Amino acid sequence: MIRSSWSVAVLAASALMAAAPASAATCDGVTFADSVQGPGGALALNGLGLRKATILKVKVYVAGLYLPEKSGDGDAILKEGGAWRLELRFVHDVDASDMEDAFKEGFAKTGADLAPLKDRIDALVGMFVDFKDGQALAFTNDPAKGVAVELDGASKGVIDGADFGPVLLAIWLGAEPPNKDLKSGLLGGACE
Repeated sequence: MIRSSWSVAVLAASALMAAAPASAATCDGVTFADSVQGPGGALALNGLGLRKATILKVKVYVAGLYLPEKSGDGDAILKEGGAWRLELRFVHDVDASDMEDAFKEGFAKTGADLAPLKDRIDALVGMFVDFKDGQALAFTNDPAKGVAVELDGASKGVIDGADFGPVLLAIWLGAEPPNKDLKSGLLGGACE
């Protein structure tokens, strides 16, 4: 009797483990899958970073970067201009206007010529809402089509042009990211 109860418990535990989604990493209590489907195939989780804002270092979101092949070289990733996905999982409420300001500041810090991108940057920030703790904002770059924007898995639209994706990603991987720990984490370092 004890043996059969133990066998049932082992089988039940095995079934639960098999049904659980595989996950690669957790940061600040937020878990990301080890891979996602992207343009042209699977994209692997490259790293996780925690966005902290203000001098109080308020935790805003955990970001996960997915690439076709893992890399710790931000410059190479940006120069390649290939497929990628960046997911922002909010751990704090953020007003749409604050996100708009942060993104516009981030674009300005990339050093890119923003004049040809102005209308597309405006279109992107026009998709922002007041983000709540637990929501997810994702960007998927397909060099052939542009950057698809999703909120909680629902499409918000696509920002056209192969030139937009690398500049958008440079907000996090460029010379002046929102915070250094965030960039380091996305490139495979510790999420802190």
